[in-house]
Amino acid sequence: MARNRIGIWFIGAKGGVASTAIVGLLALKKGLTATTALVSELPQFKRLELVDWKDLVLGGHEIRDISSYEEALRMSTESRAIDGGLIAKLKPDLDKLDKAIRPGTVAHSGSTIEGFAMPSLRTKDAKNESPRAAIDRLQTDLKKFADENKLAHVVVINVASTEPPCDTAQFPAKWSELTKLLDKPKKCPLPASSLYAIAALELGYSHLNFTPSLGSSLPAIDELAREQKTRHMGYDGKTGETLLKSVLAPMFARRNLNVMSWVGHNIFGNMDGKVLDDPANKKAKVTSKDRLLGQILGYPPQTLVSIEYIASMGDWKTAWDHIHFQGFLGTPMTFQFIWQGCDSLLAAPLVIDLVRFTERAWRNGDTGMLTFLASFFKSPLGTPEHDFTVQFQELEKWAAAVK
Repeated sequence: MARNRIGIWFIGAKGGVASTAIVGLLALKKGLTATTALVSELPQFKRLELVDWKDLVLGGHEIRDISSYEEALRMSTESRAIDGGLIAKLKPDLDKLDKAIRPGTVAHSGSTIEGFAMPSLRTKDAKNESPRAAIDRLQTDLKKFADENKLAHVVVINVASTEPPCDTAQFPAKWSELTKLLDKPKKCPLPASSLYAIAALELGYSHLNFTPSLGSSLPAIDELAREQKTRHMGYDGKTGETLLKSVLAPMFARRNLNVMSWVGHNIFGNMDGKVLDDPANKKAKVTSKDRLLGQILGYPPQTLVSIEYIASMGDWKTAWDHIHFQGFLGTPMTFQFIWQGCDSLLAAPLVIDLVRFTERAWRNGDTGMLTFLASFFKSPLGTPEHDFTVQFQELEKWAAAVK
């Protein structure tokens, strides 16, 4: 197989998830870590001949003014999640990476996210930048990245902070209509996540949205992807509590146990937690975490999902779930679980997997929504299926059929 150089372009390149994925990729390149937690390294995917670590080139957009090394080090000093010795070994690579990371955009990202942005992105001129101008600027960065590194393809993946939800009904369903609005800021309040998606897809690059933000989920942007014969998928990575819901809810359904209520309480303290402490941003995340139960069970139980920012937790997320269900003869019973994991370390390997599978889909000529990747997302585009086992079987079917 001829080896291609493939770019990974991170949106939110210095956030916890991106930093952890980058540390992992650099460590894999140097043989400093094993492939534990990487789905793409399972035996059933070996025949795909997925892109090698050494052929991946890293870059990205970021809104904060901080070094990659400093952000990676926080995962050791504040969250106690990554060995500081490993990060020290990778410092030259992380310092070099900073040259490939460009200022992003905070368009319609909400006041909380804007508050974290570097001063240059909060000036009057920056705020008056039209959607089209922002897209052009982002595309200039992407094209330079691809040209300078002689890349065969670029996979853009959004791992930035969660934006507040927006009313999607205000946007036209056809790309030909939406593109006309891009020069009219007041008539086109597209959030940053969607501008990144358009920038990538117009260039024929692949786009993945690991966040609950709008991204490429609009029908018009899906149409753009199909017109450009490229591919996209999202949204909101399924890493912890919702992953367990997608495994456990089918058990209740298949045993014909009536779930009366399902309550989930989440606490964590990283940057994402700070952003989600804003009720507007939190709403998008809660909606994404709560929508799968009705689809799997076939009826809507009473649900409650809470997410609270606790600074001392760092990147460690704890979820406590209480499930109240009826058994035989109507007897009420309970099931409870506690899930504690390092948020970024749960997400980072999935980010790497998604990039590798998407790159293989590019080589395979797959276009549009990559629905076979549904098992990686809380709210997968293009499919109503939320049962993790069924979703994973679709990934295996796709892998078996790849040419």
